[in-house]
Amino acid sequence: MTPYYITTAIPYVNATPHLGHALELIQADVLARHRRLRGQPVRYLSGTDDHALKNVLAARAAGEPVADFVSRAADRFEALQDVLQLSCDDYLRTSSDVRHRPGVEYLWRRCAEAGDFYRQTYTGLYCVGCEQFYEPDALVGGRCPEHGTEPEQVSETNWFFRLSRYGERIRDAISSGAITINPVQKRNEVLALLDRGLQDFSVSRPAERADGWGIPVPGDPSQVIYVWWDALANYLTALRVDRRGEDYRRWWAGHGDRVHVIGKGITRFHAVYWIGLLLSAGEPLPTTIHVHDYVNVGGLKLSKSTGNVVDPVNLVETYGVDALRWWITREVPLLGDTEFTVERLVQAYNTDLANGLGNLANRTATLLHKYYEGKLCVDNDVVKGSNWDSTALDAACAALPANVDAALSTADFRAATAHLVATVNLANQLLNAAEPWKTVKTPDADPHLIHRLLSRVAGTCRTITTELTPLCPRGATRLSAQLGNGSHLAAPAPPFARLA
Repeated sequence: MTPYYITTAIPYVNATPHLGHALELIQADVLARHRRLRGQPVRYLSGTDDHALKNVLAARAAGEPVADFVSRAADRFEALQDVLQLSCDDYLRTSSDVRHRPGVEYLWRRCAEAGDFYRQTYTGLYCVGCEQFYEPDALVGGRCPEHGTEPEQVSETNWFFRLSRYGERIRDAISSGAITINPVQKRNEVLALLDRGLQDFSVSRPAERADGWGIPVPGDPSQVIYVWWDALANYLTALRVDRRGEDYRRWWAGHGDRVHVIGKGITRFHAVYWIGLLLSAGEPLPTTIHVHDYVNVGGLKLSKSTGNVVDPVNLVETYGVDALRWWITREVPLLGDTEFTVERLVQAYNTDLANGLGNLANRTATLLHKYYEGKLCVDNDVVKGSNWDSTALDAACAALPANVDAALSTADFRAATAHLVATVNLANQLLNAAEPWKTVKTPDADPHLIHRLLSRVAGTCRTITTELTPLCPRGATRLSAQLGNGSHLAAPAPPFARLA
């Protein structure tokens, strides 16, 4: 099968990780695990964006050397791999990974050879939070549309990239489907941006303003490379693009999938700037960009400045990783921001996992052990009783993997989980209609028919558990251990304990 290379955006480390970071990491992890489940070779990359000016400012405020501050802060982000049960194959810190700087310099030189850099003095409105200049008409009430802060007026001499050269080629790549942007509404937003025309943009900053923190511009040590140019390059520097070796050829230069998972606030950088950089450097383009919206608390985007940051580590310590991963995949829609509350997290977990799938598996296993020594019936025919029929459940169970595939192909996690929940509900409805715990005790009961029914439901639970594995790997492991894969079930035990 073709390789599947998936990446997250790499976050600034000036503040502690929040729920928005967990959202993106878990979404990418689900896609990676799902492709591995289907037998596809996968490489999942994440990391940290260390060279941001806001990291320099945060280090100053903390009274620490920048390198020390960034290293300590980045540790917190890397630790999320264990906390969130992530399956990263690679992790890159842009300030300390030996692969990164040579790759950035290589890409810079390729663009320079294409004649796409020029030096210019520029005065503009700069948002440190976004690490970008804004035109006045792009502001909302004079404030950054992303952070709600007033940008500062900055005048400096920088290197500029000729992005304006590549507008039509970027549009062609998106319009032709060579690059898929999900959901389609985000694709349309990018095309509308391209319709307005592209301007060249600054790709360096004075080294003095950055306290020398960053990668020096090749041939011009008075400048450091713009953090977004630096950060975007990580998708290739992790593969040693400068060496053009096996990793690069397999995961980027071949015929596989090259997938970015990003938040809506940085769509421009990934769907326009990054594509222009790659075209200039003569590199292949990503095949898919999945764009997610934000998690809000109290109607506001998660932000340190508003004080509404939700710590994913605390959530996992209190409610468990299954609850967090399930809420993110079950409740966050393909399009639109999502309001987070602890009550919603608990309700989703209890309703769907504890009371839904967990209770279904546990009571089925209990009945099989009570009346059939935990053994499964091998008869696979449709099961029909006087007032119940397994036909609908059989059809849903057979279609479940393909339905999950279709949903996750567009990163529609809510649709994928809906298919799982719908199958659980059908199985519960079948059990409730048949009432095997009653009928098995009646004088005219058919023990073989009831055995077939319970075995059919147990088999459905196995299929659901397999499809649940990318979403909630820890809980699915517990459930799989109980259900097994042979002719016997382990002793029943609730796989998902209810949350108070």
